[in-house]
Amino acid sequence: MRTILILFDTLNRHVLSAYGGAGVKTPNIDRLASQSVLFDQHWSGSLPCMPARRDLLTGRTAFLEKGWGGIEPFDRTLPSVLRDAGIFSHIVTDHYHYFATGGENYCQSYTTWDFHRGQEDDPWVSSIGVEPHPASFYGQMRDQCNKNRTKLKQEQDYPGPRTMQAACDWLERNGKEESFFLTVEAFDPHEPFDCPAHYLAMYDDTYQGPSYTWPKYGTVDVPSEALAHVRRRYAATLTMIDAWLGKLLDTMERLEIEENTMVIFTTDHGFLLGEHEQTGKNVMHVYNELAHIPLMIRLPHCQYAGKRVHALTQNIDLMPTVLAYMGVAIPETVLGTSLLGLIEGREQKLREAVLYGYHGMAVNVTDGRYTYMRAPAAADNHPCYTYTAMPTTFRTYLGRAEPDQVEAGRYLPYTAYPVFKIPESREGIPSARNQFVMATQIFDLHSDAAQQEPLQDKDAERRMKDLLVTAMKQAGAPPEQYVRLGLSEA
Repeated sequence: MRTILILFDTLNRHVLSAYGGAGVKTPNIDRLASQSVLFDQHWSGSLPCMPARRDLLTGRTAFLEKGWGGIEPFDRTLPSVLRDAGIFSHIVTDHYHYFATGGENYCQSYTTWDFHRGQEDDPWVSSIGVEPHPASFYGQMRDQCNKNRTKLKQEQDYPGPRTMQAACDWLERNGKEESFFLTVEAFDPHEPFDCPAHYLAMYDDTYQGPSYTWPKYGTVDVPSEALAHVRRRYAATLTMIDAWLGKLLDTMERLEIEENTMVIFTTDHGFLLGEHEQTGKNVMHVYNELAHIPLMIRLPHCQYAGKRVHALTQNIDLMPTVLAYMGVAIPETVLGTSLLGLIEGREQKLREAVLYGYHGMAVNVTDGRYTYMRAPAAADNHPCYTYTAMPTTFRTYLGRAEPDQVEAGRYLPYTAYPVFKIPESREGIPSARNQFVMATQIFDLHSDAAQQEPLQDKDAERRMKDLLVTAMKQAGAPPEQYVRLGLSEA
């Protein structure tokens, strides 16, 4: 058995024609969709990039105990479980966060890995001087990113295309082997939205204002024409990486391996491009543009192609799906469920609700009809802790500000491994990161799919709160999370 997992970062479900979108050119995603089972109620769990990948590789939603950080020494990852079963795994990626502080042990659990340099702030091009940037610009402009751009002379130089070509090359060497797990991961269309000019020309872009490739995270602060431009840049970047997806699909067809291979295509989360008057991610409520994500699974011989699954699913289900397909026992630590039963019609439902969010912010739940965003009960967001044996986070270390407040012990019920308990809030001191999420909200997706008008319905809110508490218990939420959110049930 062979499995290929294709992961595009920051892929907005609502722009894809397979999910009712229009105006963005993705012929190869459409091609894959026509051969696949499509999941209509597929959701993220932990956000953003690294937490989402930990969910995917461990089959657990972990944002209630930890945010951005490395794979833990007690985590049983999909590649390591496959390795124990004698199955070779490989990842080809340009996602540079794996190789920065806070991204430890993800690629290293694969049998082999292949990293392509140059995305965003990857410390790749080494030059002591400051790289010139446009005289005027909107959003973000960073020196290391500008230095990396000096290497991008033609399309084949871009990290995304190099990654996809490397996956094609790997298949040329190994594609006819009887068993393997291959992860093909493109950072695109993640911001900054960079691509050769001919892709932007496909969208009739005539923008003449200040440079705008990398939106700030927060309230929209640019003119409407600039916002329209950056949306076209997103679309153009997606069209570029879609073209290289086509090369990967072509390689599989030419080698005649697609008939005996399961292909999974998904993302980690989406990105706001003016919806809800905001751009970016991380600082605002987890609206559906961020959390409701695409999932397509192409089975051998395109079995069940065209089927749409309406049951609630999320990325923690991918690990058990791969293991079940490849005939490997699923570890008891996995909280996700194989999707094969839904695909084959043996099951109609896996869960009543899905839980998702950022560590230390609002906690969200949906039953497919309503979405409920539970805000912290107080501005100080207290009490809130990170539990980890790997005290690293996004490009830095946890607990250094107040090391005397860090404790250690066996706090996680699913492992005997001791972890650090690191404070993430201080009583009486307002939490700056939660400024946009201090209102609890509920939306009826049947009448308000765009989540524009919070619902005033006490019965619906009571039911969704009960679902939230149940989902938190199933995820093993630390006791203080209930206190932080003002929930009496612990």
